[in-house]
Amino acid sequence: MEFDPKNNVIKLCVHGLDLEGKGKQKEASLVFLQAWNEAQNDFEKFTAAHFVARNQKDVHDKLKWLETALQHALKINNISVKAAFPSLHLNIAKCYEDLGDLDKAKKYHELAISFTDNFSDTGPFYHGTRADLQVGSVLTAGSTSNYNSKITMNHIYFTALVNNAGLAAALAKGDGRERVYIIEPTGSFENDPNVTDKKFPGNPTCSYRSTTPLKIIGEVTDWVKQTPEDIQRWRERLANNKGEIIN
Repeated sequence: MEFDPKNNVIKLCVHGLDLEGKGKQKEASLVFLQAWNEAQNDFEKFTAAHFVARNQKDVHDKLKWLETALQHALKINNISVKAAFPSLHLNIAKCYEDLGDLDKAKKYHELAISFTDNFSDTGPFYHGTRADLQVGSVLTAGSTSNYNSKITMNHIYFTALVNNAGLAAALAKGDGRERVYIIEPTGSFENDPNVTDKKFPGNPTCSYRSTTPLKIIGEVTDWVKQTPEDIQRWRERLANNKGEIIN
């Protein structure tokens, strides 16, 4: 199941996030509820319930929506959704702690740990860029961020979704043509915290990062390319994003 930014429920959630960023919490809550009401499948319901939950002030309401999100997530056999399980279980545990039910809180803390220890994605993996590189070359951390020229990145980033790598290539700095390389991590890697849970639950874009080099083992020439209008919207959204890059 590939993350589709053109899906109407996803678009509503993105709009809600933009409203949150502008301090319009009440309006954002209404948009997230609209996303829930329009959701048709388990992925859409899981995603919308996640956002509705985090806007609840009453602990009982927050718990209800978190458990609804978990219920739908458990029906989805997809590693990008499974990446949400640790934080889902931890948030549910926190609700039970606040309600004084320490036995259930302990249960969900243990579940969070169990899912954290079972993370795995075997690829294939891709990296989008405008750099002209060769098979056998390595990509390393230490480059300037594409989104903030004042930041030197401590990690090198990649994804398991070829279309997302294509988007990264389109947004990358430089005058070269867009390139998507098939890469192989040479060491351990983790979910990219800049796009997981802070924005969307889990890791729907299958985005990862590593401090160790990525070895180029091939190149892809066919992926779904964004329209110039889509690219411009992405650039505007990134330019207006005031959030801190987790480096």
